[in-house]
Amino acid sequence: MAVERKTPLLISTIVATFNSEGTLQQCIDSVARQTYRHKELIVIDGGSTDGTVDILKANPQTVTYWVSEPDRGIYHAWNKGCSKTTGEWICFLGADDFLWDPDVLTRISEEIRTLSPGIRVVYGQDMLINGKGESLYRIGAPWPRMKRRFLASMCLPHPGLMHHRSVFQQYGTFDESFCIAGDYEMLLRELTHADALFIPNLIVAGVRQGGISSNPVSALLSLSESRRAQRMHGQRFPPLPWLWSTVKVYLRFLIWRLFGERVTRGALDLGRRMLAQPKYWTKT
Repeated sequence: MAVERKTPLLISTIVATFNSEGTLQQCIDSVARQTYRHKELIVIDGGSTDGTVDILKANPQTVTYWVSEPDRGIYHAWNKGCSKTTGEWICFLGADDFLWDPDVLTRISEEIRTLSPGIRVVYGQDMLINGKGESLYRIGAPWPRMKRRFLASMCLPHPGLMHHRSVFQQYGTFDESFCIAGDYEMLLRELTHADALFIPNLIVAGVRQGGISSNPVSALLSLSESRRAQRMHGQRFPPLPWLWSTVKVYLRFLIWRLFGERVTRGALDLGRRMLAQPKYWTKT
């Protein structure tokens, strides 16, 4: 049975950045304009050499804590950020991401106040954005539809996804040996045996395509790391959806090599249209 809480809860947002002066201000502004007051923003910069540090210095009223120094990658940065948070709930954004509208955290806090016992992961949808700022399509679906898929692949939209602080207290921090799938491995620790809450009709974040996890060149690494995470959590044999994804990636690379990028992107989107899916490859 859900129990409504009366005291305000603090939501911590952690942003890892490196040489992101072109997008960081929008990310910071999206947190600053939230109507929800009980929030903090932690920014961990990897020692940027562009104007990133100047942006951080110019936003003292929004950025609760920041540091700029070399790190060992995004999961090391997130771990450093976690150690500086004081919030009961923690979410992560890339410097290229932004909270979708001013009421995102208010809506999330309303849902969190009436959570059923045992729910420690809360998520909505993310809107994929291309380099021109055009909205492509939403990702994220109700947990009953995602639960079985999640054991085979990282199908939850991680930017803006809320982790209860106790998840990190129980399981520890992100595994820094991962380059791409560390967020998937962390969530497997919790969701292999527990449930998540999906908030319907809520776009949490805009997510620009072009980062390491959305780069086609990184697809095989992502699959390899995802499989390693699955083995770590008791999946001895690869799931069929993972095997099918691997086949598709190799076919994509083969077509890319034979016919070039432009033809391949067009062919991939033709296939998406035949499956009644929106275009992606020719728009990113």
